[in-house]
Amino acid sequence: MLAAVLVTLVSRCGDDGAPGRTDGPDTVTAAGADPGAADGRGRAGTGSARPLPRSRPTSLRIPSLGIDAPVTAVRLGGDRQLETPPFDRPKTAGWYEGGATPGEAGTAIAVGHRDTPSGPAVFAALPLIKPGKAIEARRADGRTAVYTVDRVQVFDKSGFPDKEVYGRSRRPELRVLTCGGLYNRRNGYSSNVVVFAHLTATR
Repeated sequence: MLAAVLVTLVSRCGDDGAPGRTDGPDTVTAAGADPGAADGRGRAGTGSARPLPRSRPTSLRIPSLGIDAPVTAVRLGGDRQLETPPFDRPKTAGWYEGGATPGEAGTAIAVGHRDTPSGPAVFAALPLIKPGKAIEARRADGRTAVYTVDRVQVFDKSGFPDKEVYGRSRRPELRVLTCGGLYNRRNGYSSNVVVFAHLTATR
């Protein structure tokens, strides 16, 4: 289960404006590995598109926010901490390679910096996105998975709902995460912004 892998992926934020790193378990379980399982919230429903086969992401667009970002794979490193996009590429989004790819059944996870020491980063405007807006993920096979935003929530890092955010889904779903809330130099950001979306079209 993805939640078992990313127990605290963004339950804490660093002072670089990126989702916090996490200690991983001994075994990494990919999201979407069992698309027949669901957490009760991720079942297929009205407005859902047919899942796509696996294909790695190449870019992420949020037209309503003017975001058009290249994507780099992020993974659990040897220290079992989730990588983030490089600081010297602040406009790059990270896509967790252990989860679902764009349009694939399961829970896909995209993460990115809100800011870095050099200034605003790729997801600086993410808290402004509205339900009903599109998020487009282009794939290596040339197809594009189009997700529609269901809701946007800000969770305090001390009570981050791992199962709600990372739980397996029967249909293709996407979570886009960055830091939010208040900032102080000692502890970084106090909260995480989480965008919940589901696949509604492919092209």
